[in-house]
Amino acid sequence: MKLSSASLALALLTSSCCSALPPNKEHKDRVMDQKLSDKEHELNGEHNNDYDHDAFMGEEASEFEDLTQEESQKRLGIIVDKIDKDHDGFVSEEELQQWIQYVQKKYVIEDTERMWKDHDLEEGTLTWKSYRQRTYGYEYNPDEEQDFHDMVKRDERKFQKADADGDEKLTKEEFAAFLHPEEHEHMKDIVVSETMEDIDKDKDGKISLEEYIGDMWPNKEEEEPEWVKGERTQFSTYRDTNGDGVMDRDEVKNWIIPPNYDHSEAEAKHLIYEADANKDGKLTKQEILDKYDIFVGSQATDFGDALTRHDEF
Repeated sequence: MKLSSASLALALLTSSCCSALPPNKEHKDRVMDQKLSDKEHELNGEHNNDYDHDAFMGEEASEFEDLTQEESQKRLGIIVDKIDKDHDGFVSEEELQQWIQYVQKKYVIEDTERMWKDHDLEEGTLTWKSYRQRTYGYEYNPDEEQDFHDMVKRDERKFQKADADGDEKLTKEEFAAFLHPEEHEHMKDIVVSETMEDIDKDKDGKISLEEYIGDMWPNKEEEEPEWVKGERTQFSTYRDTNGDGVMDRDEVKNWIIPPNYDHSEAEAKHLIYEADANKDGKLTKQEILDKYDIFVGSQATDFGDALTRHDEF
């Protein structure tokens, strides 16, 4: 029996590969900095403070929204004491970078743990059959629903890539690579392949300018906003490095996985630049508290757990 649209929607929602769906955004960003935040890094040409909040605090504890400035600064001070690991009264760029990496790694671990518990395991491992049945249903028929067929094939390919030892089942560590391929070096080619499959509509193995723009701005009947015009320039100037009018696989990889670029390092540098009042290259607790809005804002979201946990990062 053909799967209904409701069933398709249910599978889309329950698929573990879609465990953290990004919000519907006007400007789709394919660059792999989502490990820091699913917010836009810039809005209208300005740095987005919400991105900084996510990068610094993670994605937890919505009950900490709408705090007063006084309460935000009080709780932020507790975080600062944790970040200052050598207790010298300063937060260095290295300490800040380590904190950002800790917050994001913790998210990946906890997301993996949550999804892991949702599956039927066999002797502590997950088989492809079990994953497929739990995600797509026992009555799945790939010949009757093209959307399901494509999703299953992509998941199966990613499952096999994550299966590092080739035993046709995933350990929890391998499952983490399956869920968060962008965090694992051996999985990044899968991310590139999926990106190309999404954007390369004519399936010629390359991404044209119109395919590139169409992925970010599908509203062809509306007048293009200025940022779209800017992306056209970005394509010809920076994306299409060999100037042949299209992006090949290597150019796509350089776009979404910029080489020699560490997002946590870049974010740490940005936060220090914004808060370092005396420009000595490091932050005092007071400098951070004075710029509390950059780190947590009046809505101090997503850091309740960091205030109550006593584990080392």
